[in-house]
Amino acid sequence: MNWTDLSDKITTSLGLTSPPIAITFVDQPPDGIPGPPREVPSACSFWRDAERGTFYASSAAHLNCPVGAMVMGFALPEDVGNQLGKLVGDMCECHYLAEDEPARIPAVAEQHAGIVYGPLGDRTAEPDVVLMWASPQQVMLCNEAMGTASWTAGSPSVTGRPGCAALPVALGSGRPALSLGCAGMRTFTGVGEDMMLVAVPGGSAESFVTALAEVVAANDTMLAFYRGRRSQFSTAD
Repeated sequence: MNWTDLSDKITTSLGLTSPPIAITFVDQPPDGIPGPPREVPSACSFWRDAERGTFYASSAAHLNCPVGAMVMGFALPEDVGNQLGKLVGDMCECHYLAEDEPARIPAVAEQHAGIVYGPLGDRTAEPDVVLMWASPQQVMLCNEAMGTASWTAGSPSVTGRPGCAALPVALGSGRPALSLGCAGMRTFTGVGEDMMLVAVPGGSAESFVTALAEVVAANDTMLAFYRGRRSQFSTAD
């Protein structure tokens, strides 16, 4: 797999303004890959750093965000576990979460030593998950490429808070997942309110890109039809 070519195809097909990034869960620190460029307040903060270069972040580097560390499947030290319990309690008390929700929040099934983050185009081996920021119009194309826009396919995989839950959803299903994001994700990443998160399992990336090319071509055909149709009607100034 040529991951540079795949990244370029995704970026061009969708017209992305930020490059797709790759996430790989690893059982030990990889040789020759530097540590994170900074200490971060959340796991999702690393996603923005990954747009600029490849690095390795240990499980301990994720512990400033108890929810994100839990969702990524990392073992939590007792003090962080206590922080998570208090935070979840506060979320329920202010009605951000319902009391029966915390136990159902998706998490990566297997524990790992850490994660290798970086641009998808720099990868030489298949990542576990590909992430990208997309506008509603770009997400529309992704949704169609995923096959979940079909009225015969059932409900699409769209998640909300926490935004990082899209990763275990994609990994667990083996299919791309969409996330509306959450207040924390937008605060810590600086991603605008007009963007959503798309998570594609690495093993599905090639088929996703193939389907995306077909979807873009189909939409171009329909756009030409709709614009021609619109031109037949006068519009008010």
